[in-house]
Amino acid sequence: MPIQQPSGQIRLTNVSIVRLKKGGKRFEIACYKNKVQEWRSGVETDLDEVLQISNVFINVSKGQVASSEDLKKGFGNVELTEAIKEILKKGELQVGDKEREHALSNLWKEIATHVAEKCVDPTTQKPYPVGMIEKAMHEAGFSVKTGRSSKSQALECIKLLQTNSTLPIQRARMRVRLTMPQKDGKRLKDTVLESAEKVEEDEWTADEWEAILIIDPGQFKVLNELIQKDSTLKGKARLETLNMNAEASSV
Repeated sequence: MPIQQPSGQIRLTNVSIVRLKKGGKRFEIACYKNKVQEWRSGVETDLDEVLQISNVFINVSKGQVASSEDLKKGFGNVELTEAIKEILKKGELQVGDKEREHALSNLWKEIATHVAEKCVDPTTQKPYPVGMIEKAMHEAGFSVKTGRSSKSQALECIKLLQTNSTLPIQRARMRVRLTMPQKDGKRLKDTVLESAEKVEEDEWTADEWEAILIIDPGQFKVLNELIQKDSTLKGKARLETLNMNAEASSV
């Protein structure tokens, strides 16, 4: 059913506004606090939990609802829900200074926590407290980037800490299990073991070869590509992550 919009004004308070300019017009939707990012990340899938009201506005603050003509000009002959979803997906989230500062602070803490979970002191092989990671982030001049996930920024942060801070740090080693048919194990064993820093188990059965290895996290992709791209091995080998060495502390 095409968009049918009521006329008049609707007053809303304590909202997060998402704005999209299209067809020469400004369109806004009123959302609950923090729900926009949850929707965009896939955490929240119920549109009713995101929107304070299922409507499109020209100006949320003034309560001015977009007319059917404006919506048709901007989005074509579509359902109102589809127009809302487009605004939610492509629009710019409007935030105040306090909200922005709070969001950046939370993102900074999340990045520091991810780094602490992924890294260790090279000498002791033990994780650093999150507070110590944060100090190193300040020292290295790390800057949080809005609109990007904390996990992707944590990987960049680790590289920066390794080059620009005085904190000795390395990625925690992964413990993995690799299993494949015996004949393939004989063919690929030497190549596989070259990727390992330590071999905990190296066992043969009548049908399979199994190895438990300690590897640098970067080697996980190497091993995975090896078993995926080998034409005779596809679907016959298994690579499992058993654990990471680091467990972050919040001190």
